[in-house]
Amino acid sequence: MYLSPNVTFTGSCAHRCRRKMESESLRVQRFDELPSASEFASQIEPRNVPAVFSGCVKDWKAFARWNPSNGGLDYLQERAGSCTVEAMMSRSAPVFYGDIRSHERVPIPFSSFIGFCKQRMQMEEENQSCPVESERGNSSTSEVEPDCSISAFAPQQTYLAQVSIMNAENKGQAQLQILREDIDMPSILGTRKVASINLWMNNAKARSSTHYDPHHNLLCIVAGHKQVVLWPPSASHLLYPMPLYGEASNHSSVALECPNFSAYPRAKCLMEYSQTVMLHAGDALFIPEGWFHQVDSTDLTIAVNFWWQSDVMLSMSEHMEVYYLRRILRRLIDKEMNQMLCLTACSGSGEREGHVPGLAYKEEADQSLTDTKKVQEEADSRGKEQQNSSIHDLEPAALQALHELVSLVHDRVNVDKSQLKVSASGNDSDVSMEDEHKNDLFVNLEDDPVAKILWALKPCFLRNMFASMAECFPRTLEALVLHLLSPLGAEVLTRKFDELDERTSEEDRNKFYQLFYGAFDDQFAAMEAILNGKELFAQLAFKSVLDKYLGVKLDCGPKGQLQRSF
Repeated sequence: MYLSPNVTFTGSCAHRCRRKMESESLRVQRFDELPSASEFASQIEPRNVPAVFSGCVKDWKAFARWNPSNGGLDYLQERAGSCTVEAMMSRSAPVFYGDIRSHERVPIPFSSFIGFCKQRMQMEEENQSCPVESERGNSSTSEVEPDCSISAFAPQQTYLAQVSIMNAENKGQAQLQILREDIDMPSILGTRKVASINLWMNNAKARSSTHYDPHHNLLCIVAGHKQVVLWPPSASHLLYPMPLYGEASNHSSVALECPNFSAYPRAKCLMEYSQTVMLHAGDALFIPEGWFHQVDSTDLTIAVNFWWQSDVMLSMSEHMEVYYLRRILRRLIDKEMNQMLCLTACSGSGEREGHVPGLAYKEEADQSLTDTKKVQEEADSRGKEQQNSSIHDLEPAALQALHELVSLVHDRVNVDKSQLKVSASGNDSDVSMEDEHKNDLFVNLEDDPVAKILWALKPCFLRNMFASMAECFPRTLEALVLHLLSPLGAEVLTRKFDELDERTSEEDRNKFYQLFYGAFDDQFAAMEAILNGKELFAQLAFKSVLDKYLGVKLDCGPKGQLQRSF
């Protein structure tokens, strides 16, 4: 049972480029010869990338003794048939979901499950198609009658998942400890302290829902075949992990056999980040902690897995956990902000060069130049000394941006209509402001005209444009920053200022910021508005991080503040 051919997964160029960059470093390796324990510990495990080891467990006693085609079921029934095991029962079979609401854990005699497997093999041999339930009473398949608690389930709805053979923390929980002597410690693990060894056995085709493990995992195939689809932790946002506070927080919300792209739109790209490996009897697969995986098993498959704690988790001091949590969240927030800002850049937008593209822009710029020349004439008539940043010296791209920003402020803020053209006094003192647009929560540059204009300007052009605005349109600049600058716009503005700081001397920086903030009646109010907007943008990114990676949804309040919805 594999992915339905009807399902189509797509992705953007950005996703494909990112996947291509990651593909080499995250590619699953296959080893035909087993590496030594030291090689595994120093070269393979630290990379945190899956690896296949062909023939890793062919020397096990279990490999020969448990083989169903060679009397293995009789051996298991005789050896451990009296043991009671916890079986996973699910009406959603052949898909077994990790959410405890979608399945039941029922104790049954191991011999009962072996009986199901024998029935399955007999049916295949005789090419029969009758339901398995009708043969449950056949005493030849099991000496122990199935527990009445599983009477509502068909045998193919039963899966032995994570039945303990060894548990380092609680030895009493090892239900099949009697089988431990048939299993050797894989040589590649060396002296690793294994946390648990578990049996996985199915009597019909089965699929485990997509999930990750909180430990390193070595999955060893004793009999049958398994297909494993893998995703790196960096692709977890495409899989919509269940809420971190839930019982199945390590599972994906997306059913890959029938994905709902309306509810999970990011899932359209998830197969671009996946890798598929086929495991045969004797093979072992190293699945690093955090890697999402979905496992498809053939009709009768027996596997054993080893879990152990990674060096990263072992070396993490408990008193440092909160610090690491904050550092990691901060890194994810920074990445998310970069991605939010790059949406337009990836679609083809770029910085404005020293020319005005398009006739429409040229006409607007010409009109702006005509209007601003009047300002200069008025200023000259009063004998004011011209600055290098004066309007008639602006670069065409800066002039266009100035015209567009002035127009936006006049269009979107409550302005006396007579001030739409700059007054003869050469200032915009009659501009009045309302907060109608102050809290626009744009997350895309294409939707935010102010941020888009600022983003497209080179830092030097932006400096000259703002210097001219501070000199000639101080009230418009004040309205722009205090009442029209969105959180996205504040983030773009501060990033442009950072770029500018890197390219100019301290003296030039001080001179520019004195001119810029000097245009405001209250300089501290301007600084606070920009910083508040920048922090609100980071909050939006934080909200997205929680949703993408932790499955936690937060709602924005009336002024953009984040509020818990749970």
